[in-house]
Amino acid sequence: MTLSICVAQLNFVVGDMAGNARKIIDAAQQAHARGVRLLLTPELALCGYAAEDLFLRPAFIDACDDALKTVARETAALKGLCIVVGHPARLVEGEALRRERSVAVARLHNAASVLCEGRITHTYAKRELPNYQVFDERRYFQPGAKPCVFDVTGDDGRVVRAGLLICEDAWFDAPAADCKSAGAELLVVINASPFHAGKGGEREATMRERVLATGLPMVYAHLVGGQDEIVFEGRSFVLAADGSLAGRAVSFAEALFDVAFSRAGAGWQISAETDRAHSPEADLWHALVLGVRDYIGKNGFPGALLGLSGGIDSALVLAIAVDALGKDKVRAVMMPSPYTADISWIDARDMAARLDVRYDEIAIGPQFEAFKASLASEFAGLPEDTTEENLQARIRGTLLMALSNKFGSIVLTTGNKSEMATGYCTLYGDMAGGFAVIKDVVKTMVFRLAHWRNAHDPFGTGANPIPERIITRPPSAELRPDQKDQDSLPEYAVLDAIIARYMEDDHSPESIVAEGYARADVDKVVRLIRINEYKRRQAPVGIRVTHRSFGKDWRYPITSKYRA
Repeated sequence: MTLSICVAQLNFVVGDMAGNARKIIDAAQQAHARGVRLLLTPELALCGYAAEDLFLRPAFIDACDDALKTVARETAALKGLCIVVGHPARLVEGEALRRERSVAVARLHNAASVLCEGRITHTYAKRELPNYQVFDERRYFQPGAKPCVFDVTGDDGRVVRAGLLICEDAWFDAPAADCKSAGAELLVVINASPFHAGKGGEREATMRERVLATGLPMVYAHLVGGQDEIVFEGRSFVLAADGSLAGRAVSFAEALFDVAFSRAGAGWQISAETDRAHSPEADLWHALVLGVRDYIGKNGFPGALLGLSGGIDSALVLAIAVDALGKDKVRAVMMPSPYTADISWIDARDMAARLDVRYDEIAIGPQFEAFKASLASEFAGLPEDTTEENLQARIRGTLLMALSNKFGSIVLTTGNKSEMATGYCTLYGDMAGGFAVIKDVVKTMVFRLAHWRNAHDPFGTGANPIPERIITRPPSAELRPDQKDQDSLPEYAVLDAIIARYMEDDHSPESIVAEGYARADVDKVVRLIRINEYKRRQAPVGIRVTHRSFGKDWRYPITSKYRA
């Protein structure tokens, strides 16, 4: 016998229940025409992941219910096809429907329903609800308690029993084991697992453990797309019962990923295409491009603009934006001050020409002098310092936001994670904008990505977009004469290593010093991270690409006396 399964690795939009339902219906019709018997959609596909406090609105859940009925009705004629649809589901009567005083307890399941020829034959409730990093599922959902095993009919009429899991369920032993005990012959897992560097390999390794523990093959159906700060990379896959990789879908792109199971004695022979694994830099680049494209596209902005300084960070953001949106939707503005080096002008013009984007220059010298004149009596007798430096950044921020207001394009900020960690950025200046593209990319990775992009042209927008001098010259904010980043920060290799240990991995300062880092550097970086929380709270949302970003998975108080 042969059992054809298709993973609808699609890019859904939060809250667009009608559009999401239409995508599922279209995928089902295409899959059915190819002889597919089981179509898998990602976790919460019907409403998009993650809908956050929209889950608390009864009308939102009503719309999800209506969309599920639409999918069932519109696919009723697809004989022999079962569809697994991820959606929120109200708890049924008899479950924990209660209120504690005036606070409503979660009244939903994170669920998946099996639709066969217009009927809902099974509904499964996710058992393991993640509540760490960016996840907050216990705020909205109650866990399920029972396994779900359903029948799928193969090409010859024989039935195969499939055990259904939702994302986090597969990271624990019991849900998969219970499916096997209930008679499952294979596992199907629907997922919305946020990307971070290295996560794809971690997923495959953990799912291999689950397969080896149960002796059952697994089809892993994953979401693709950007949602606010989170990116989902697709990369759905199938594992044979011995844990070997039998197929892998493309990363960072929509796909209808077909998997054919055929009986081979007592086991299964599995046929599927396999996309290769990619380098960390390639994955990061595609994640950033997808994050920009979906944030701007799904929110309806006509394009993007940014300040192009001639430095590495803005150069990288410009290249990402052009790859994401195309040159016609990106505008670069150079805003030189009295301290801008000639090579910055030259390199900015060069890069804009290489990518063929609109490029404008607005000198800020007159505004800078006007601000200083207005403040002269207040500042009389005081030396110039960071106050005057920040005035330049804030003038630039004001100009960019004015252009944004007038023409509708969103301002992309260009600060990196190293700067966000240490406060090496200006409120209402270079932090002004709507989307922080490289907010979770440390400076050392900025350089690695620049080298990678110059060696590759993944979207056909041009090779070598970043002038080599931008990459090799010492980084500088150019807000005072001969300024260099390392005048006030440790070398970036040291800085980024301390950030990774303290901020991402929760190492103590003492343990970092014990690894061989200078105490003065550790103390300085830790102090800067601590005292600049108030700035980060006011920063725009940015794309999460590490296992811990300055976003939903970083929740520290601004006011705190804790110093370690």
